[in-house]
Amino acid sequence: MCGIIGLFNINNEKAMRTEALKMAGKIRHRGPDWSGSFSDDYCVLMHERLSIVDVEHGAQPLFDKKTQRVLAVNGEIYNHKELEQTLTQKHDFQTKSDCEVLLYLFDEFGSDFLNDLDGIFGFSLYDPNTQDYLVARDHMGIIPLYIGWDKNGVTYVASEMKSIESYCEKLQEFPPGQYYQNGEFTKWYHPHWETEIPKETVSLPKLRQALEDSVHKQLMCDVPYGVLISGGLDSSVIAAIAAQYSKKRVESGDAEEAWWPRLHSFAIGLEGSPDLKAAKIVADAIGTVHHECKYTIQEGLDALPDVIYHLETYDVTTIRAATPMYLMARKIKSMGIKMVLSGEGADEVFGGYLYFHMAPNKKELHHETVRKLRKLSKYDCLRANKSMAAWGIEARVPFLGKEFLEYAMNIDPADKMCSDGKAEKYVLRKAFEGLIPDEVLWRQKEQFSDGVGYNWIDSLKDNAEEKVSDDDLANAHRKFPIQPPSTKEGYYYREIFAELFPSNEAALTVEAGPSIACSSPVAFRWSKEFEEMDDPSGRAVAVHSKAIKGV
Repeated sequence: MCGIIGLFNINNEKAMRTEALKMAGKIRHRGPDWSGSFSDDYCVLMHERLSIVDVEHGAQPLFDKKTQRVLAVNGEIYNHKELEQTLTQKHDFQTKSDCEVLLYLFDEFGSDFLNDLDGIFGFSLYDPNTQDYLVARDHMGIIPLYIGWDKNGVTYVASEMKSIESYCEKLQEFPPGQYYQNGEFTKWYHPHWETEIPKETVSLPKLRQALEDSVHKQLMCDVPYGVLISGGLDSSVIAAIAAQYSKKRVESGDAEEAWWPRLHSFAIGLEGSPDLKAAKIVADAIGTVHHECKYTIQEGLDALPDVIYHLETYDVTTIRAATPMYLMARKIKSMGIKMVLSGEGADEVFGGYLYFHMAPNKKELHHETVRKLRKLSKYDCLRANKSMAAWGIEARVPFLGKEFLEYAMNIDPADKMCSDGKAEKYVLRKAFEGLIPDEVLWRQKEQFSDGVGYNWIDSLKDNAEEKVSDDDLANAHRKFPIQPPSTKEGYYYREIFAELFPSNEAALTVEAGPSIACSSPVAFRWSKEFEEMDDPSGRAVAVHSKAIKGV
């Protein structure tokens, strides 16, 4: 997982290059393997590299020798070999990087090539001859990207907000599925399921094949990789599929043995956590080299300021779940692993959160899954990417693969309803019967921050109770007039965030609103049960402790 900086319309190359080096230093954790740069009288590009594909030759920025265009990318293009076959002209490829093809696709097709990409990315592409530039972000915002402008008209682009916040009068998250060109944002990702209620009856074999294909292509990697197993359905299925493909090298079309044939898995929790127990069952069943990362409450509390710094959010649910993930990432890094597969996205695609049991009809369920997917860049994608990138690890999320979404989100939402006592994500569970042990396949949904150990959330609340007074909370709207916190835990995180990111623009990059068990503000109104609640934990939903039907 790399880091990029882009400055456009600069007025002093030497001075702006010096500032850009400072900005790049703030995101070097994302790319500890190499630093690259380009500058001229109009533009500065900086790249901090985490080498995953073509370790020896893939350093950036990348240059098109014919057009002189310059490219800085944070991402992975999973279908790069197929895209090379669509080029109609001869191009002078200088690397085996999956990203270099972007230069030549733009050369031949302009910005239309974005629709053909299957991958995760945030990139800046600059033409020194015309001083035109294109900035783009992947379909779901899996890769973080921010954009801002200063009083002199300079445009700033960065993988993380911390590097450019102090320079910008206006600052925002770069919208997922859009590109920025000639001073305007344009939406390039237009899936049918965003505006229509799907009607296709689910095919379990098709669903299984689509996810297996997504995992397979995302194993494109020239360095040691692993899988995260939380002990729940989603990560366990991803890990089990990966285990089936891990002995062959994807980049060779599975013709060669993998460079790193043993698949390692990782789980984290407090001593005695339900997730650790379930993860071990899965790891034993699929044959991974399994590693349990146990942390203490105090270690988690001590890490909170660092977690907020790296995540750039004050959202309660995100911080609760990201803290153990951040601690686990450090252990993973110490073992030489540079890429991991994770299970984010399944709950949004299949209606997997416990509050989906309250969905009144299939139309409401589908609209909520779309709302949740649109906001993933502010929550689970942000958490997975930044908590891992804090230690120089890339997180990939096969459930959000563009081609997988094309099938899974076009399933009739009636097939995703939690009706007749069925478990949430019933069709996903049925599609993968036999792949992982039934006790995990049919395990009820646990939010990650709950499953690592229930004492974790309780301790976070107790910690905030000690640090935030009743008067503090009562006057939160005065201290934080923008999106004031409504709980002491939220106040405590907001206070840390404000110290690290003091501008109002930074505060506005964070999504705020009522939520129970990760619901959107719209779905919050599905049940009167939510009216007196103010906690995003999955335990807030009554169905949490009830038995589920697995047949």
